[in-house]
Amino acid sequence: LVGATLGAIGAFLLARYFLRDWAKSRFRRHKALVSFHQAVLHKPLAFVLAVRFAPISPFNIVNFLFGLTAIDLRNYATGTFFGIIPGTLAYTWLGVTGEEVLQGGDRLPFFLALGMLTLLSLLPVCLKRNQISQ
Repeated sequence: LVGATLGAIGAFLLARYFLRDWAKSRFRRHKALVSFHQAVLHKPLAFVLAVRFAPISPFNIVNFLFGLTAIDLRNYATGTFFGIIPGTLAYTWLGVTGEEVLQGGDRLPFFLALGMLTLLSLLPVCLKRNQISQ
């Protein structure tokens, strides 16, 4: 967790201080990037947590995207650290139970881990729908 968070912070800072001006000039017209930036400004910590809870989001791309926004480092680092915990646990559990299944062990824990990853992946979508309905 610490290593992943430090790596994410490194990519964030690289994007923030070396690529931000270049990227702004290139991507200002992309609606998805504008929406991403607006969501970060609205609720920075909550948005980072929601993105990080989804274990299928492209980790490195997300690091750079956050670096191109106005989010402060503290919210980004806090959200990243706590946001990757569920996915890290689920992937670890999936790996351990997957090995047990390959050795002829019980399949139920493997499918529970797979279900947990699926639920984590759907969580941001559910949160977004809930936010829209309010």
